[in-house]
Amino acid sequence: MSSLIAKVAKIQRYNLLHIVEFDCYSKILYMISLDLTESITIGREVKLTIKPSHIVIAKEFQGDISFPNRLECTILSIERGELLSNIKLRFFDYILETIIMFKSYKEMKLKVGDRVVAMFKATELSIEEVI
Repeated sequence: MSSLIAKVAKIQRYNLLHIVEFDCYSKILYMISLDLTESITIGREVKLTIKPSHIVIAKEFQGDISFPNRLECTILSIERGELLSNIKLRFFDYILETIIMFKSYKEMKLKVGDRVVAMFKATELSIEEVI
């Protein structure tokens, strides 16, 4: 799992649905939740998690896309397997991990040091812990 520490910046509610905005190094991250505890309040620090299989990366990305969470990262390491590649990314002080198909790794010509955009849906972000 990849983890980030962020502050709750905004909470929108409609019935049981919540859209929570988090501030992490002045980058806004979004989470959609049906179950939000009372301890999640504006200004609280939380530990956020995202599964490696839910992080998509783009190189030289341009255009519009519906992934609201986009983090500019640098590739730290690449483990190439027969079918999948495990890629570690640096976002400020955090290490994120993504797993992509080996075919995608080859087509993108990824290498250590490349700048990429890590993206994920608001439904894939979760709160692991309130700090």
